[in-house]
Amino acid sequence: MRYILASGSPRRKELLSKVIKEYEVIPAVGDESTESTMPSRIVEELSFKKASEIFHKIFSESSENPVVIGADTVVSYNHRVLGKPLDREDARRMITSLQGNAHSVYTGVTVFYVKDGKEDHFTFHEETLVYVAAMSDEEIDDYISTGEPDDKAGAYGVQGKFGIFINGIRGDYYNVVGLPIARLYREMKNKGLL
Repeated sequence: MRYILASGSPRRKELLSKVIKEYEVIPAVGDESTESTMPSRIVEELSFKKASEIFHKIFSESSENPVVIGADTVVSYNHRVLGKPLDREDARRMITSLQGNAHSVYTGVTVFYVKDGKEDHFTFHEETLVYVAAMSDEEIDDYISTGEPDDKAGAYGVQGKFGIFINGIRGDYYNVVGLPIARLYREMKNKGLL
């Protein structure tokens, strides 16, 4: 089977290699807007758009039957979705609101494939609760100056320097990193895709 990850995220690439040894990366470039306001729906819709875009592009251009995996992650705190920060001040606002509190990380995953000659797909999401320690203004400044927050939902990544501020995680750690690989493995195996 030809496996394709519809994301250029280095973290997702690393995680997917735990499930699938050989795959291609073809990042989706389409519309990432949504009308949804619920974090679970947002990540499901965006993962669907990414996987659908790449699947239909490959499927229409060749006779191959690719398996395309799309994913999206958001951070949610106090009923607000925190995406990637717009700038350093936005990162500061996000980190300041998260420090000393618990919040949710949602990752949606969609897999498109062909079964019995017909297009099919499945979509799911995972939610993980993350507890962040209280941080001083100096610690927030130091973290933001690393540049790590620039391309991460909620302006942080647990696998980098910010990991020292994580008091606990309830749920799937890999979900927080960007791809719930245990669930993805089970779902793909159950569908006969592995």
